[in-house]
Amino acid sequence: MTMIDRYVLKQFIMTLVFAIAALCVIFLVVNLMENLDDFIDQKADYRVIIQYYISFFPEILKILTPVAVLISTLFTIGKLSNNNEITCMKSGGMSLYRLMIPLVLFSLLLSGGQLYFNGWVVPIANQKKIDIEKVYLKKSKAPSGTLFNLFFRDTPLTHVMMQYYQSSEKSGYQVAIEKYSSEEHPRLTNRIEAERIKWVGDKWLLMNGIIRDIKGDSFTTSRFDTLTTELNIKHQQLIKLKMLPEEMNFDEKKEHIKVLEMGGKDTSKSLIDYYAGFAFPFSNFIVMLFGIPFASVKKKGGIAIQIGAAMVIAFAYLIFTEISKTIGSSLNIDPMITGWSANAIFLIAGLIVLFKTKT
Repeated sequence: MTMIDRYVLKQFIMTLVFAIAALCVIFLVVNLMENLDDFIDQKADYRVIIQYYISFFPEILKILTPVAVLISTLFTIGKLSNNNEITCMKSGGMSLYRLMIPLVLFSLLLSGGQLYFNGWVVPIANQKKIDIEKVYLKKSKAPSGTLFNLFFRDTPLTHVMMQYYQSSEKSGYQVAIEKYSSEEHPRLTNRIEAERIKWVGDKWLLMNGIIRDIKGDSFTTSRFDTLTTELNIKHQQLIKLKMLPEEMNFDEKKEHIKVLEMGGKDTSKSLIDYYAGFAFPFSNFIVMLFGIPFASVKKKGGIAIQIGAAMVIAFAYLIFTEISKTIGSSLNIDPMITGWSANAIFLIAGLIVLFKTKT
């Protein structure tokens, strides 16, 4: 790494830290003003409020980091341009492409770090934040510990239904388990009905029920007080169904989607959000492709134009991300393609802008 690389990278990192701090402070102040009345009404201690915003901070950082990266890119490269330092570098044989190498490598490193941060650190903080919201902000989005009207395919030939499942008791009520002969020509061969199913140790225990074995046009019945049954789904998988998406890390989301698929539910939207979660951190790299060529050319208006450009590009990316999810879901486009589509389109657009800029 040359002296110029260190100089440019130092300026960028210093600006990035300041931009993140400034954006987070603005966000926190606005949010505090919005929620302060609720905290006062619920007589929340100041320590609760502090804990809430400490838990909220990772989510804020997740959202604002790409915006801060874009602002830092515009300010850093714009300052070099306004001071004619880019002109001097070009006179010494350094192209714009060479100048941007340390920034691009840093953005890719930052994207990798944010991928882990968004996928595994933020969900833990969100769990604490949502717990506080349940008590002090009365957020209706927070679900209870009871799951109602459950239906899922435990295997291709086994269907399970429950009227409701109480996670704290590890028990389900009004249970029916149906087994079928084959996928091609399904015929009901066995049905178990029970008042209760309980997770005991590592197995399911059925209580107070009846078994119907069906053979052709005839069937036999037998009653039982307790019966151990083998099911693939576990208690740990069921309780995750009540978690909000923002509470789950990437591994838990993948497991959650598998459980939904077992239940025969449409998981396209969940899969799109899952893949979009992997794609979002790399927006740090993509916005830089817009910022560097834009700021490398002197423009009238100076900082005001650069800030305006940063906001337009950032909001365009975020808006298109949500629009692409809706379009992909409605047109049944592959969830992975849909989740990464915003990144792909803006990456191509950024490269076009970069290649059209004089280097």
